[in-house]
Amino acid sequence: MAAPALVIATANPGKIRELDALLAELGISLKTLADYPECPEVVEDGDTFKANAAKKALAVAAYTGLPALADDSGLEVDALSGRPGVLSARYASDRTAPARPTDEDNYRKLLEELAEIPWEQRRARFVCCIVLAFPKGRTIVTKGTCEGIINFTPRGTGGFGYDPVFWLPQYNCTMAEVGLEVKNQISHRAKALQQLKTTLAELLGREPSLFQPAKSIGT
Repeated sequence: MAAPALVIATANPGKIRELDALLAELGISLKTLADYPECPEVVEDGDTFKANAAKKALAVAAYTGLPALADDSGLEVDALSGRPGVLSARYASDRTAPARPTDEDNYRKLLEELAEIPWEQRRARFVCCIVLAFPKGRTIVTKGTCEGIINFTPRGTGGFGYDPVFWLPQYNCTMAEVGLEVKNQISHRAKALQQLKTTLAELLGREPSLFQPAKSIGT
């Protein structure tokens, strides 16, 4: 029997690095969308993180014949009534359309909107919903959050997304400064994945066939 495998349903290099580090100890062969260049793009048009993650995971699992892990994550800012939320990755798209906005485009827009908001009202959280989907439609869902404050200016060169402006009071630095080892212990994605790892380990021991190809691509 081939090594157990699953597909990380993303092409985002930052997410791939984080998930690869977090899942390494399970001994699963990890593939990404880069291994399936013909896989149809999934439009994330859901109104919740769970809806977007499930849609992507189910589509990729059906196409590849392997279990697929997808996450949808974003930033919720209290002073903005929860925005940017599910629009986090394209928050500044109105400025750069039709091109996809960069991480800097997005957090610069956020900082402009919060320019007059005092420190004590800049509470925010990263939210991550992970869905593990199997080709026959079975899904497992986990969720994690990480609380923080939106800093007045960006700091740090690590991470991605809104990390440079997400202040972690307990570390006295931004998520972009804290380092990958620490981030993989405290981040919203790490917390959601830690919950999933227990289930993955159980499934690998009990039903290893779930992590073998169900069908050839295109059949």
